[in-house]
Amino acid sequence: MRIGLLTEGGYPYVSGESHAWCDRLVRGLTGHDFEVYALSTGQEACGRTELPQHVRLVRSAPLWEEFSAGRGRRAEERKGRGPGRRERRRFAECFGDLVTAFATVPPGDEPARGAPHGGEPAGDLPAVPDGAGGSAATGKADRFASGLYGLAELARERGRLPALLRSEDAVRLLEAACHGPHALPAAQGAQVNDLLAVTAGLALALRPLSLDWYGDRHGPGLGGVDLCHATSGGAAALPGLLAKRFFGIPLLVTEYGVRLREHYLARAASPLSAPVRALLAAFQGALAAETYAQAALITPGNTRARRWQERCGADRARLRTVYPGMDAASFAAVADAAADDSKTLVWVGSVEPSKDLFALLHAFAEIRKAEPEATLRIIGGAGRDPQAPGYLAHCRALAAQLFPDEAADARTVGESPVSFEEIGSPEVPALEDAYASGAVVVLSSVTEGFPRSLVEAMFCGRATVSTDAGAVCEVIGGTGLVVPPRNPRALAEACTALLGDPDRRARLGAAARARALELFTVEQNVAAFRGIYLELISHTPSRPVASRGRDAQGVPQPFARPAESHVPGRWAVTGAATRTAVPAARTPSWAVPEGDPATALSVQAGGCAEPGGAPGIRGTAGIQGAPGIRGAGQLRRQGGSGDQTGVTGAREREQW
Repeated sequence: MRIGLLTEGGYPYVSGESHAWCDRLVRGLTGHDFEVYALSTGQEACGRTELPQHVRLVRSAPLWEEFSAGRGRRAEERKGRGPGRRERRRFAECFGDLVTAFATVPPGDEPARGAPHGGEPAGDLPAVPDGAGGSAATGKADRFASGLYGLAELARERGRLPALLRSEDAVRLLEAACHGPHALPAAQGAQVNDLLAVTAGLALALRPLSLDWYGDRHGPGLGGVDLCHATSGGAAALPGLLAKRFFGIPLLVTEYGVRLREHYLARAASPLSAPVRALLAAFQGALAAETYAQAALITPGNTRARRWQERCGADRARLRTVYPGMDAASFAAVADAAADDSKTLVWVGSVEPSKDLFALLHAFAEIRKAEPEATLRIIGGAGRDPQAPGYLAHCRALAAQLFPDEAADARTVGESPVSFEEIGSPEVPALEDAYASGAVVVLSSVTEGFPRSLVEAMFCGRATVSTDAGAVCEVIGGTGLVVPPRNPRALAEACTALLGDPDRRARLGAAARARALELFTVEQNVAAFRGIYLELISHTPSRPVASRGRDAQGVPQPFARPAESHVPGRWAVTGAATRTAVPAARTPSWAVPEGDPATALSVQAGGCAEPGGAPGIRGTAGIQGAPGIRGAGQLRRQGGSGDQTGVTGAREREQW
């Protein structure tokens, strides 16, 4: 099976969790050939990692950088210098449908003000329309799809779509939608600068429509794969939508972090004006809804992502949770937690404001009152957040203020019970050593997606205390303690309870290790996608190309070609019109008319039959008296195979 793997800003060029997950998936499914289509953010200069042999092709295109003409469709090079009148008229129709679909709201369904896209506050689940609002939303979705695929067909046939998206016509169409009677409230005050910023953002977001990934004289591209697997929503899924539209390729969408939610949060913190944020967020919401509607199957990474997808229009019947696979081999050597008197708390991760280490430090101050021998190890460096270095410095200052250096006596050097360390230092040479050093692993995050550090602690057989954020409860499943976020007192009470009960810690740690090995390993992730690939391909034709069998309405017919047609040799030719006739040494005796010995002569292979006759048999259509063969007229009189209803035979019997 040939899999088209669609990525954005990750595999195969950069490291990170998205890269690691894709790499583990590709290396685990050695029975399939992969073609990687990567939307990059400039990582090609850093080079890509070494790929396995069954990765047959890697195509990349920049997403947020200057678009090179060499990456566009070759049709663009063959046309004239600028778009003609017909192209501009066609573009106006398609782009007008697209803009009207996401920049306006149905009458009587105006959303609340203050939301990032005129509908929901940033980070909250979008509302589900019902009743009349549901039908209006369906009409908007159909109009959005019509405009999106119309632009894709225009780019495929004529090219020059990037220039049209940045043209004055695009700005005027957007202005008409924003200043119309049913425009989004946040977009009604859009100025010229806002409209220019939105059209520039749309040109970047719709860049996949103009790529040469969809087949040409140089190769089939995505038209030659059996399945498209998008590793996220948003721009990465756009090529999969077009492959389904043009060639009928089934689309699988995997989201371990909901791309739409990430877009909402990023836009809310950006310096863009309110109209620009509202319009771009509305476009992303409409694109997510279309992606979920067209996907054959959607695999969220946890229940929270699943709820987001359902609220954005995904069909519950096509949702299947597949947890991210993590490599447990390096943690297998860590022994189960001993039921001893260890009082060490461990926090592992990237230090960022969302991790709420301030609450952890204040909770540890309460823990020290009940357990004076307790220590806290904070292991990890500054994260990717621009505020992370400053936040780490504030955490160090707060720890020094709350826990001054302490000494057992007048001759001992004082030490703080709180230490800040990093992986690779002499004290913590490897990640598994960090977890092995603790009696209890703590997670104090305010926001969290899939808690990887929590799963790693479970692999090591450690009891955990976590805040209820993201997928924490789903991952823990009763094998650890969970407290509300931003509640240092509750966090302190849970940690104190486990530090004072070694037997309970050991039981929870053993249960956590068993749960993690059952649900969160690479093996279960690869096995799940292996089954999903086979399931999806079993419901689609073996090679969804343009020449595949279709019905009168142009709908592809599954299994229109028999299985033996794919075996090299004479089986590959199917159909009576193309199959070579089998040579016959002579006409069979039962086909020889009485009194006509000439027809008993040998016939050549592929010889012509008389009108109405079968190939290789002369005159069978008019044979009336041949033994064992009835003429067509006799069959009709009896209402046989020539007359399925029997009406003709009944009428002729009445005449006789």
